[in-house]
Amino acid sequence: MSQWLNQVIEHASVPSDFLATVRQQSRETLQQQGWPGRRAESWRFTPLTSVAKREVKSATDVTAQHAPEIDGLNAIELVFVDGKLTTDCDKLEVPDGVLIATFDNLSEAEQQRAAKVFGQVKPEHHVFGLVNDVASEQGVFIDVADNVTLEKVIRITNLVSQDVDAHTRVAVNIGENASARIVEHAQGDTPSMTTAFVEYMIGDNAHLEHYRFALMAGQAKQIGGSHFALHNGSTLNSTIVGYGSELSRLDVDIIHRGEHADAKMNAVYLLAQGELFDLHSNIEHTQPNGTTEENARGIIGDNARAVFNGRIHIHRDAQKTLAELNNRNLLLSRKGLINTKPELEIYADDVKCAHGATVAEIDEEALYYLLTRGISRSKALVILNFGFIQELVNQVPDDAIREWLLPKLSERFTRMEVK
Repeated sequence: MSQWLNQVIEHASVPSDFLATVRQQSRETLQQQGWPGRRAESWRFTPLTSVAKREVKSATDVTAQHAPEIDGLNAIELVFVDGKLTTDCDKLEVPDGVLIATFDNLSEAEQQRAAKVFGQVKPEHHVFGLVNDVASEQGVFIDVADNVTLEKVIRITNLVSQDVDAHTRVAVNIGENASARIVEHAQGDTPSMTTAFVEYMIGDNAHLEHYRFALMAGQAKQIGGSHFALHNGSTLNSTIVGYGSELSRLDVDIIHRGEHADAKMNAVYLLAQGELFDLHSNIEHTQPNGTTEENARGIIGDNARAVFNGRIHIHRDAQKTLAELNNRNLLLSRKGLINTKPELEIYADDVKCAHGATVAEIDEEALYYLLTRGISRSKALVILNFGFIQELVNQVPDDAIREWLLPKLSERFTRMEVK
């Protein structure tokens, strides 16, 4: 076991609240399971040495900060700074039928609903998910009641401003026939170590429009997950944008627990020089008539390393499933590296499934064409990069978020240029 994990387990206290049993089980599993080495398949290409040798550090003098502004976004804002919730949930203006509250401020009935989400969607043995179970101090429960359509976006922002270990946790329940839009936004570049996990229970015929912006950079280390359970007739539309940093890892799990559930996931990851980004996705079709469409595209800069592992598992009873997984990658340099592994595991015999992966380099003829038209190399690379991901960017459902993304991606591309 690593020094860091030993300290996490030692420092973590299990409060005597409604989640105590789950937290204690996670602590015991951590002690038995130990640290994932390079022989662990899910961590083969993502070294954890910098985390294993780290000393656990607590936040000091946390100052409230505003979430990054997105023009035109009508949002209910939840802001964590260095792992501490700086938003007063009691002062949030939320419509009838919507609850946003910390775990320690729930009624008995609300605790029962939150307990059906916490630790019930993400994988049981994800080591950093277990760390988050035992080390997260201030969890938040979001509950959208049956038949409620939430017009405002809920944005959960994690800002990291100092060298700190921080762990944030959110549990979300979307009731039957309800609809919500939720944004997860992480940002920071300090030499920190953070985990951020959100679990979603999506009820029958409910809809969730989801975004995760994993925008850590520099020396930041963040490992997190977005985990979804879909029930009869529910729909999920998820957009993920990830930057690279010293260590950036995101796990996405989508479990089809009901019939006729529909999931769509578009992911874009952009790595500048020397950065690492790891995206693991796992789709479990356990019931018939489900559909999944997953598209992931990555642009990898000089000496950068990307990892993509996408798995779709069709269970024996999941007949009439339609599922497709596609991963495309663009290398800006021969020194860039992508380890991609799309997987299909099928046990039903009446399904339509496909998967594929490609790795390519910048088209030198197209670049030469733009240069001969008087376009600078930097601008030409931005144009070509945008072309590679534009199809997915155009599919972002929210106009305000899409317009906010475009200049941010353009700025990111200028940092990725190979000199």
